[in-house]
Amino acid sequence: MSNEIETDYLIIGGGAMGLAFADVILKETDAHVTIVDRHHQPGGHWNLAYPFVRLHQPSSGYGVESRDLGGNRIDQDGWNEGLLELASVGEILSYYDEVLKHDLLPSGRLSYHSMSEYQGEGQFVSRLSGETVQAKVRRKIVDSTHQHVTVPAMRSPTYQVDETISCVSPDRIVDLSRRFEDYTVIGAGKTGIDTCLWLLGEGVSPDRIRWIAPRDSWLVNRVHTQPDPRFGDDYLKYVENQFHAIDQASDVESLFAKLEAGGNLLRLDTTVQPRMYRCATVSGKEATHLREIRSVIRLGRVLSIEKDEIVLEKGRVPTGRSMLHIDCTADGLEKRASVDVFDGNLITLQSVRPCQQVFSAAFIGHVEAAYETDAVKNRLCKPVPHPDTDLDWLRVTQAFCEAELLWGENPELVDWLSKSRLNWVWRMGPALSEDGTELRAALAARAPLLQAMAQKLGTLMQNLPSQH
Repeated sequence: MSNEIETDYLIIGGGAMGLAFADVILKETDAHVTIVDRHHQPGGHWNLAYPFVRLHQPSSGYGVESRDLGGNRIDQDGWNEGLLELASVGEILSYYDEVLKHDLLPSGRLSYHSMSEYQGEGQFVSRLSGETVQAKVRRKIVDSTHQHVTVPAMRSPTYQVDETISCVSPDRIVDLSRRFEDYTVIGAGKTGIDTCLWLLGEGVSPDRIRWIAPRDSWLVNRVHTQPDPRFGDDYLKYVENQFHAIDQASDVESLFAKLEAGGNLLRLDTTVQPRMYRCATVSGKEATHLREIRSVIRLGRVLSIEKDEIVLEKGRVPTGRSMLHIDCTADGLEKRASVDVFDGNLITLQSVRPCQQVFSAAFIGHVEAAYETDAVKNRLCKPVPHPDTDLDWLRVTQAFCEAELLWGENPELVDWLSKSRLNWVWRMGPALSEDGTELRAALAARAPLLQAMAQKLGTLMQNLPSQH
């Protein structure tokens, strides 16, 4: 059976970016929007996330423009104590359900098709009934899947595992059928960090945890990502130190040393030079507890897990049936090649500010609604691929500076950005008056600093030694 529908925007994917874009389009235009979602409810990858996952950024900077997430509360206990609350996966899914049912659908201009697979050319099919729908798209198709978010539950390990060995994704460790003597966490990214912290929080001794970390990572000190005037002094200190570090750095190594000395970035082991940067944040307490794990294996990636040993790129370590192996190697946000955001009748949602996907999608929605030509829109929406290596810190920071300079030259964009709930970067610092006088003065004052930082970062990247 086949049906035909008409819509202005056909959005592929009902995850965080697709919903953030739809929310702005519905608010700023009279367009009709159709969302095709392969999941049974909105939220994208959050539907498959491990149950103990939380945002790494404050709840108040996540979601869609039209609805707050959380209550902008400061945690009073736990390892995030003293910082703005971090939404749990349950809170996030409930939030997106509210957004769909109470904000988007009541507009009368949105259709949501769950459990549906997009086939291309405006066609999608129900994964349950097999019904095919052909959409006539009056304006544009919007691809919200380009970032290719992957969580461990979405795939099996990429290495071979002996049938006698227990190896699970993080979502399965909350429902184990038996107790294990020891635990091996495989992967040093955000998921690996979350899993180590969860085990420690559940009372597992750090001596019973082994952490396979192919690369050490530079981590963001979460105190510097608090979009609230209560943390204004911390943010000003962060900005001042970042400018000083970049200005005074003679090379990349000295830059990271200065960023670490000022507290902007941190590492878990001061004897190991990190070669990874993925925008992951940790609180001071979390970092302290992670450092309690002494058995950190730095022998490259896992090639296979045999009956009695783990084979890695640079060596082997013993294992056995009493060990639970937890695979945290799925690349949540790949460093993918960028494409033009606006290309005729196709919009490809991507980050246009480093590591801020939902803001980027909302911003792209506003640019689509407010500007005419693809050339103008693409100039304002330059994609910034997700970082992976330590050197990517320089690249994405330079991209941030250049975008802020460009957007700050446009009064209309400044007005929109000053009111954007998801533009939490502009809320980090002292509170500004509502008439915009202080904001305009602040933007004018920081422009030379942004220009200087962008230029110096470009110079540092041009002068990289051959080993980089």
